[in-house]
Amino acid sequence: MNVAVFGATGFVGGYLLNELIDNSYHPIIQIRHGSESKISVDKGKIHSFYGDVHDITSINRVLENANAIIYNVGIIREYKRKGITFERLHFDGLKNVVDAAKKLNIKRFILMSANGAEISKTGYQIFKKKAEDYLKESDLDWTIFRPSLVFGDPGNKIEFCSDLKDKLIKLPFPAPLFFRGLSVFSAGSFKMSPIHASNVAQFFIKSISMEETVSKIYELGGKDSVDWRTIIKTIAKSMGKKRKFSIPVPAAQIQIAAYFLDSFSWFPITRDQITMLLDGNTCDSSDYFKQFDIDPIEFSVDNLGYLSGS
Repeated sequence: MNVAVFGATGFVGGYLLNELIDNSYHPIIQIRHGSESKISVDKGKIHSFYGDVHDITSINRVLENANAIIYNVGIIREYKRKGITFERLHFDGLKNVVDAAKKLNIKRFILMSANGAEISKTGYQIFKKKAEDYLKESDLDWTIFRPSLVFGDPGNKIEFCSDLKDKLIKLPFPAPLFFRGLSVFSAGSFKMSPIHASNVAQFFIKSISMEETVSKIYELGGKDSVDWRTIIKTIAKSMGKKRKFSIPVPAAQIQIAAYFLDSFSWFPITRDQITMLLDGNTCDSSDYFKQFDIDPIEFSVDNLGYLSGS
């Protein structure tokens, strides 16, 4: 079976390609000029076409011989001056691919969304939800996955734990424990359910042939939900640090700074990211792991070994 993958050169995309190949699927991918080095699998095992999700001709070439589609295009922050926005990539691109799939009568469609999309408080969430709704309103055989925090060896790509290590934990300053209002004792208490990228890829690829997953939405989280303090400590330990000091930081102060600075890539966090962190990002996926016959990979020092040595 031929599976078209949009967003194949990103962090999770590499895991999806490996899982497809390991399960004897034939990936067909779209790639932008200059991104060839981001392909993390044997190029002889994939078919690729240049273009992006706003290039209808390229989309049609990718889909011409496809039997199923995975839409994994996504960004974690916007750069509006460069035209890199949640609307263009999370929604407009998805719309273009869905419309092309309908014209070519390709029914199977799997979407990478995000846990918390239904809240729609931030631009990130709003356009993830709009993409979900557009796909759901189509007549395609869709499945939507909403992962929580995804971790795993990024291979020089953008990944949450590596980014957190570089922008907050490596610095010679205490790590921030964000809190809302005056509730300093709640600092760093918000929780997430980290799930390994390998597990995410397994869910995606297994769902292709599982008819019972059609028209279903799955919130994906790992074995345990952990708070921000624990996430910082675990990442620090995986780097070989015995201890990483942390201090409570009012979220309002950082949000004000982010209002002026989050359009710059060097600023470590955006307003949307702070809002989503404080809201928490948890889910219980234990039944899904059983349904899909997948063993969860724990968020632990051992499984964060890729962060060591720096």
